[in-house]
Amino acid sequence: MFVQVIEGQAVDRDQVHEALDRWQQELAPGATGWIGTTAGVTDDGRFIALACFETEEDARRNSDRPEQDRWWSEFSQNLSGEATFRDTTDVVVDTVGDPNRAGFVQVMKGAGTNPDRARELMSQDSEEWAEYRPDILGSVAALHSGGEYTMAVYFTNEAEARKGEQKEPPPELREQMAELDAMSTGVPEFLDIREPWMYSPR
Repeated sequence: MFVQVIEGQAVDRDQVHEALDRWQQELAPGATGWIGTTAGVTDDGRFIALACFETEEDARRNSDRPEQDRWWSEFSQNLSGEATFRDTTDVVVDTVGDPNRAGFVQVMKGAGTNPDRARELMSQDSEEWAEYRPDILGSVAALHSGGEYTMAVYFTNEAEARKGEQKEPPPELREQMAELDAMSTGVPEFLDIREPWMYSPR
């Protein structure tokens, strides 16, 4: 899988949403290999999107389409300043429910000292995590160079997510969480998307 993480400062949240809806209607049918996009704007106006394709080549072909270029030129007018792009094929997906039904998405940005071990830990104990946190429908972790990552976690809704944060994890998951925390460098940044926009091929 290929994931492109796009970030910027939204000028008008509604116009950003309308532009993405238009992409879904007009451009998505011709986007070969497109798997889906998660997007939204935080309370302080930060726009973030994770666009997923089957391969990097599929994503490049989409970017090279003239209609895509025209759409982006119009879309970027809804952002203040330049957008940033981070591409990766190093992706860890964990799906226990239907992320497209998420009512709340939290994007975590951070860095760690041992990406290989972190990837291994994130791939373990899916059933245990599902039992411990039924409010989590799935996650997508995009791993970047230098141990940095962008991880989107999909929740049923924000109220259940906040409730789940207060739960005491079982011993095996507590050990896993402690190991991940020990590998973390710096303080992770959390972006709350209270009204996520979920797009997928029809």
